[in-house]
Amino acid sequence: MSKKNPNLTAEQKLVMFEDGTEPPGTSELNNEKRNGSYHCANCGVKLFESENKYESGSGWPSFFQSLPDVFETKIDHLLGYTRTEYHCKNCDAHHGHIFDDGPKPTGKRYCNNGICLVFKPNSKTWNKHYKNVKIFFRSIQEKWRLKRFFNETNC
Repeated sequence: MSKKNPNLTAEQKLVMFEDGTEPPGTSELNNEKRNGSYHCANCGVKLFESENKYESGSGWPSFFQSLPDVFETKIDHLLGYTRTEYHCKNCDAHHGHIFDDGPKPTGKRYCNNGICLVFKPNSKTWNKHYKNVKIFFRSIQEKWRLKRFFNETNC
């Protein structure tokens, strides 16, 4: 599948299908710390888990491991030296380059253009926050119920 998602922005199309690169330090995903997964912005395939993300200092979201069998690679000489480029195996969208300067256990750094990814928070994380919100509102309801009771009974 080499079909472009019609909802992609012009910048996403440039990076994913026309050899463009997102400027370093511009992705909101650089600061994403929640548990969840990262998916291809073009086709939605799950590519990375949040526990494999780390701060590389490169300016792009970086991961030391991808999910198995989600990327195909090719050699890139666009900058005058050899790099390994990786593409989504499902839709052929370019995501970034793999370097051998990452942390253990893999020693790899998947340097990913942030605009090529969609972050989806872990449902357990969302459920935990939702549960806390429900508890908070229940306590407010209980306070109002008690206040109403005391007002009605003139206590």
